[in-house]
Amino acid sequence: MAIFDATKIFNTFKEYSKIAVKSLVTRKVRSWLTILGIVIGVFLIVSLLSLSQGLKNAVLDQLNMMGKDLITIMAGDMTDMTSMMAGQKLSEEDLDIIEKTRGVKGVVEMDYTSVVMRYKDLKKTALIYGVDWKNDSDVIKSDIGWSIAQGRWPYSRKNEIVVGSIVATETFPGMKVGNEIVIKGRKFTVVGILNSVGSKQDDSMVGIDLNIFRSVTGERTGARMAMAKIDPEYTPDFVAKELKSNLNENRKRQIGQKETDSSYTVLTSETLASIVGNVMGLIQAVIIGFASIAIVVGGIGIMNTMYTSVRERTKEIGIMKAIGAKNKTITTIFLIESGIFGMLGGIGGTLMGLFFAKGIEIYFQIHPLFYLKAEIGPGLVLFSLAFSFLVGCASGYFPSKSASKLRPVDALRYE
Repeated sequence: MAIFDATKIFNTFKEYSKIAVKSLVTRKVRSWLTILGIVIGVFLIVSLLSLSQGLKNAVLDQLNMMGKDLITIMAGDMTDMTSMMAGQKLSEEDLDIIEKTRGVKGVVEMDYTSVVMRYKDLKKTALIYGVDWKNDSDVIKSDIGWSIAQGRWPYSRKNEIVVGSIVATETFPGMKVGNEIVIKGRKFTVVGILNSVGSKQDDSMVGIDLNIFRSVTGERTGARMAMAKIDPEYTPDFVAKELKSNLNENRKRQIGQKETDSSYTVLTSETLASIVGNVMGLIQAVIIGFASIAIVVGGIGIMNTMYTSVRERTKEIGIMKAIGAKNKTITTIFLIESGIFGMLGGIGGTLMGLFFAKGIEIYFQIHPLFYLKAEIGPGLVLFSLAFSFLVGCASGYFPSKSASKLRPVDALRYE
């Protein structure tokens, strides 16, 4: 009996679907234009959400390369972009305070600037950074996560450099270990090429010994950034608060004021990850909001099309009701029709979104501004299809109810 009932339901649904599809095929242009409204909204959801999630994961992966026992310190308040963009530096006194702060096991100073470099007949501007290879190389390898693809790390106080992967492939194509590069009239030997770290900026940098950096650039003191390695006995949050307090207290004494705004940015890896997560979460919420508006507009288009279809098919509805069709039957047929609008729009938008997102991913693999991978999971696809189908059904509900309430006599006399 259950099999018979299931078969009957399936056959009934099949017949209703045939009527709905016939109506869609009869009005091809209108149907495709209606579907297009849903396609655009779903396309935006799938493509932008997958790309934004991919960007979030790429940034978090890069942050995870750094050890959790590292704290990044920069001069200037991160909330004040003017001060950050002005290129403030940590003074020697600041670096000394950082090193003496409770819970700090060691400090890695890093200074950087743009210079013109010459390799063979090519002259290009690139970013060079200086680090103390003798004292800080272990932190760079184990905690920051940089590694050598070819060659070795430079020796301290030697005219040796290590270059990022993009420097050796795009900035100066064909560069190999053992080649020479000239920086401000001084010759340096390329002794190492780094593996990609997942950021175009980092992969486009050239590293030299800090003392030589200062003699070449003329920037004798201070550093633009410092990384403090934490003693295992202390927590990152505790040390970060100590660092910020000590640095700001020193700044207060320097400017002779009792109170001053924070002049330093002190970030733990957890704080950085939280900032990235919050920003990307807000971006994704905005994306969903705008894409949902587009889908709602598409839903209004479906509703308009269904109302028009009801008016055009009034006589057909009257005939169906005259030969025994119930209100429920009419409602179901029109709901199936509007659901098909939504589902086709969802499928089309999802496919377009997938192709677009993957195209962007391939582009960034060839031109790596950053190494972006589109994150397309089954949950996103199912959500897009279900959402578009429900929007279609919801948009067709009122027109279908309107159609079902038509009286057979009035419908048959409708011109």
